Amino acid sequence: MFIRNQRRGFSLIELLIVIAIILIIITIAMPKLQRAQIAARDMAAIQAVKTIHTVQVQYYSQYGRYATTLAELGPPASGNPSSAAADLIGNDLANGEKQGYKYILSGTPGGYVILAQPVTYNSSGSKNLYSDQSMTIHVNEGPEPATVQSKELR
Repeated sequence: MFIRNQRRGFSLIELLIVIAIILIIITIAMPKLQRAQIAARDMAAIQAVKTIHTVQVQYYSQYGRYATTLAELGPPASGNPSSAAADLIGNDLANGEKQGYKYILSGTPGGYVILAQPVTYNSSGSKNLYSDQSMTIHVNEGPEPATVQSKELR
């Protein structure tokens, strides 16, 4: 009687080759994924600045002045909304940090200034943003903070 040797499964060499191919694909794809994540965080920061502008207009219409801190735009710790905590933005943005960006809102005579900076430049974001009550967003794509003299975002 003739007995055939049947082979089942994969050999160690075949598995190592498959793992090597997967690792090569991952090393090619990772930088592109990281750049896409940074671009998404940059766009989210721009949208957050636009949101702050919108709620500043709401705050001004309700309380007759612009908010001078993000906490004034955020939710109250307890009770009803007031000028100290108007409940116009979420807790994450009111705390000053959201999706890899740090946000600073400060009052000026007759207006306000918004700064948005990546927590870790070129890791959590690549744009520094500046805006004020004019609602024009200025951007600096280097590690330095943006100012009113920085180029306008288009």
